[in-house]
Amino acid sequence: MMKRFLPLILVIGAVFVPMLFTHSCANTTKSPSGGPKDTIPPYIVYIDPLPGATGVPLEGMKIYFEFSEYIKINNAKNIYLSPPQSKPLKSRIRGKGIVVSFEEPLDSNTTYTISFTDAVADNNENNMFAGYTYVFSTGDKIDSMMVTGTVLDCNTLKPFKGATVLLYQDLADSAVFLKRPYAAAKTDDWGFFSIPFIKDTTYRIYAIKDDSGNNIYDPDADLVGFVDSVFRPKMVANDTIPEILKYDMKDTLNCLARRSEHELLLFREKPTKQFLKNHVRTGEYSAYITFQAPYAWIDSLFIRGYAADRIITEFNILQDSLLIWLNDIRRHGPDTMHVFVNYRKTDSLGRLQPAMEHLRLVEEGARKEYSRPTAGKIKREDTTCVFKLSASGETVEQNGFELMFDLPVVTAKFDSLKFRYLNPRQKEFTDKVTVERDTANLRRYIIRPKVKLLPGYEYFLKAPSHIFRDIKGSWNDSTEVKVMLPKDESLSTLNVDLLRVKGKIIVDLLGEKKDKVLRSYVVDKDQTLVFPYLKEGKYSIRVTDDGNRNSIVDTGSLLEHRQPEKVVFVKVGDKDYIELMASSELTQSVNVAELLK
Repeated sequence: MMKRFLPLILVIGAVFVPMLFTHSCANTTKSPSGGPKDTIPPYIVYIDPLPGATGVPLEGMKIYFEFSEYIKINNAKNIYLSPPQSKPLKSRIRGKGIVVSFEEPLDSNTTYTISFTDAVADNNENNMFAGYTYVFSTGDKIDSMMVTGTVLDCNTLKPFKGATVLLYQDLADSAVFLKRPYAAAKTDDWGFFSIPFIKDTTYRIYAIKDDSGNNIYDPDADLVGFVDSVFRPKMVANDTIPEILKYDMKDTLNCLARRSEHELLLFREKPTKQFLKNHVRTGEYSAYITFQAPYAWIDSLFIRGYAADRIITEFNILQDSLLIWLNDIRRHGPDTMHVFVNYRKTDSLGRLQPAMEHLRLVEEGARKEYSRPTAGKIKREDTTCVFKLSASGETVEQNGFELMFDLPVVTAKFDSLKFRYLNPRQKEFTDKVTVERDTANLRRYIIRPKVKLLPGYEYFLKAPSHIFRDIKGSWNDSTEVKVMLPKDESLSTLNVDLLRVKGKIIVDLLGEKKDKVLRSYVVDKDQTLVFPYLKEGKYSIRVTDDGNRNSIVDTGSLLEHRQPEKVVFVKVGDKDYIELMASSELTQSVNVAELLK
C-alpha cells in the first residue's frame, strides 16, 4: 500500500529536476558570495512514515518531511490537516526537514491528508516550495475518491485565495454552523481546491473566509459560499493527476489545466437575527439608530416632548439604519433625546416578537455641545443652512449637479436656482433645470440642466441666499459652482449597446483591478449606454441580474439556499475586459439574455 504513493514524491521532484544538477553550495545555510542567484525551490527527498501509511496510531504520531536544502516555515497555518481538529497542527524545523505532530488524538478508521500551501521556503532566497499533499489512515485502507472546485469573489468573480472549503457528510443545513467538517482544504492563488482521499458517499460543500481559523461558519464574521445541491464524488484520487499535484502559481498553463468540478461564489450574508444594535446622538437635532439585520419592522417611534409631526425619520435602502431629526425651530434640541422604539425583535426561538426599547441619546458633554452658542463662539453651521453643491465634468451629463444638505430642509425655493453658461466666445446664456429628490436620501437632490452640454462651454449653477431653510430655522448663504466638460483630446468614449434586455439589470463600468465602480446605470430595456471621457486603459463591464428589481446588488442566503444575484463580466474574445486606446471611440454590443442565461 505505501509503495503506491511513492510516485507522487518523484513527480514533485521531477518538476524541479534542474536542482539535481546544481552545485552543492545551494544547500548551505549561508549564501556563498558571488555566483548565480539560487532560484530553484526546495523539494521533498524523504518522508517518514511513507505516504499511504495505514494503521497509524491514534496518539503519538509524528511525520518527518526532509527537503533538498535547509528550509524555513513562512506560514505554519498553511500546513493544513484534513479532517481538521480543534487545535492546529504543530510543526517545527529539524535539520533540513519539518516534524509535524498533533495536539490531540486522531479519530479511528479515518483517512487524513496534510497539505503544504505557501507554507515553506528555502532558507537563503525565500524560494517557495510549490506544495504537497500527504495521506495516511488510522484504519486499514486509504479512501479513494476526490472532489475539486474553484472559489470566486461574488462581485468581481476573481479567484479567492486562502478560502477554507468544507465538506460535510452531515447534510443538515445547520451542520456548517455547529461542527467541523468531514474534510477540508485551502484554496490557492487561482481559487482552486482539491479534496482527495475521501469516502464514496454524498456530501454538501461550502467555502468560508475563516477569520477565526476554527473551520466552522460564523455568519457574523465570515464570508460564505455554497453549492446548491448534494453531490457524490466522481473523480478517483490518483498520485499523479494534475488536480492533486502542486504547481508554481505562476505556471498559468498547468494551473488552468486542472479540472474544476464546482464553482462557489463567496459573499457576506445579511444577518437574520434582528435586534437594535446601536444608537448615536449626532447633533443638536439629529441622531440615528441601527439594527442588526435588514428590513427592520418598526411599529411606532416617538420622542418624549415632541409631537409626531415634529419628527422626521428616514430609513436607508436596506432598512437597517434609521436617521432621526427634530423639526422644531421654536426651541433647541434636548440635552438628552428620549426615543421609544416599538419594533419586532428576534426572540430566543428565532421568532420576531414585539419589543419596546427606551433609548437615551446623549453624549458626554452634550449640554455644552448642544446649548445655544455664546457670543464669539458662533460657527457658520450654527446659524446657516449648510449644504454642498458639486458636479464633475466627467459625469455631469449622466449624474447632473448634486445638492446635499446637512439637515432636512423645510423650505426650498428650487425655482430660484440660476443656471447660466458661457460659450467659447464668452457670450452668456441662461436656461432651466430639473430637480429630482433622491428616493433613498431626503437631503439629496439632483439638478439637471435642460440644455445639452457641449465641450468648450462653461456651466454655472447658483443657489442664491435665503432660498433654503433647514429644520433648525437657518437660511442658506449664496453658493455657485462651475463645471466644464473635459477638453483633453486623448480621452476616449465607450458605447455599450445592450440587446435583448429582459427584466432589470445593473451595468457597472470598472477599472482594470475591478475594485472600484467608475460609472453605473440601472437598465430595464434595450438601449445604448455612453461612457465618455475615459483615459487610455483596460475597463470591465459588469452586468448584474437585478432579480428583485431594487436597483442594488443583493447578497445570498445560506439557509434559504439563495445564491447572490448573478454577476457576469462582458467578454471580448477570451478576455473579460475591454482595452481602450487613446483618442478613440469604441462600441461594444452585449446580448444580455445570452450573457445571463
